[in-house]
Amino acid sequence: MKTIQDFQNLNGKKIILRLDLNVPLNEGIIKDDTRIKKILPVIKFLLEKKSKIIIISHIGRPKGNVNIKFSMRPICEYLENKINEKIKLLTDDIRKIKDKNLFKNSNQNVLVLENIRFYSEEENNDLDFAKHLASFGDIYVNDAFSCSHRAHASVTNITKFLPSYAGLQLNSEVNALKKVTSNIKKPITCIIGGSKISTKIGIIENLIPKFDNIIFVGGMANNILNFKKFSIGKSIFEKDCDQIVAKIFETSKNYSCSIIYPEDVVVGKGLESKPYIKELSDIDNNDMILDIGPKTIKKIDSLVHSSKTILWNGPAGYFENPDFANGSYEIAKSIVKKIKLNTIYSVAGGGDTIAVINKINAIDDFNFVSTAGGAFLEYLEGKILPGISALK
Repeated sequence: MKTIQDFQNLNGKKIILRLDLNVPLNEGIIKDDTRIKKILPVIKFLLEKKSKIIIISHIGRPKGNVNIKFSMRPICEYLENKINEKIKLLTDDIRKIKDKNLFKNSNQNVLVLENIRFYSEEENNDLDFAKHLASFGDIYVNDAFSCSHRAHASVTNITKFLPSYAGLQLNSEVNALKKVTSNIKKPITCIIGGSKISTKIGIIENLIPKFDNIIFVGGMANNILNFKKFSIGKSIFEKDCDQIVAKIFETSKNYSCSIIYPEDVVVGKGLESKPYIKELSDIDNNDMILDIGPKTIKKIDSLVHSSKTILWNGPAGYFENPDFANGSYEIAKSIVKKIKLNTIYSVAGGGDTIAVINKINAIDDFNFVSTAGGAFLEYLEGKILPGISALK
């Protein structure tokens, strides 16, 4: 897979740059700019090389219809301040835009097409639509790893009509994920959370043969505890998962992968109630498990300390309430401590995991934080991502 840095002379080249600028908005105000910050390097790189940039991206799920609520305008205004460059938003019907209509002003270096998902042809991966998009530029660059699990026109079919390259962020993402899936430095530990074990069973099965330890936290751990015949009170868990959990333990034995789950927990009677630390044998029928306890935190810290590589996906509890956020914060602090000693390589991903890391201002301390959702998980599952294979 070639990266845009491999291209020798970008001066004057028109670059079609596929980005994922799908950030949370509230009445036009960006609530989390983590995803935008990640793609600033590729824009600055292309501008330094004197390229002309045509950005393609999307906001939300407008389902092939024009909806001003999902306009790219707030993103353009934000980007202008970040790159100190005037940006023009093209609101005309993309299907009617001609190459000659672009960059009429010689001082204009960055154009943004209006939300690509305003067009049903995008998600239908329409070949003619992809060919039309390709006619706008000389080179195609995909720097939207988080969209690369989608076979959409501006992600896959467009590569059939232009020289195509990976962007800086996409290349970093793939290289980081290789370090937890193929080019592994052992011992390697995975900390995995989330509410449903069935949605991540593919990932777990793919990682067990490669990992030394898999630590279950959050709602997922409740499924393990329930399987082990511990009372979990009225905690969230997924029904009819005993067969899945049994297979996890059976497979882990075959590959000498240790399965770790909470030894003690923090419970409440409700999401906003007072926290209580409890042993697994003391959980009442009206208790909700909302965090991991101090013994479990100590155990995880020890495993992090003995690992060379770590993957973290999913908080340890109901971190939205500070009374039940301690486990998640302590996991983050434990990993950061090892990173600062330069004795571990860390990859973290998932919206809630990023939210936890942001709350303690540690986003820049991790070796790599993935802003991708589905693409991140599908890569870990071992699936081939259409947007990646299209670049090869």
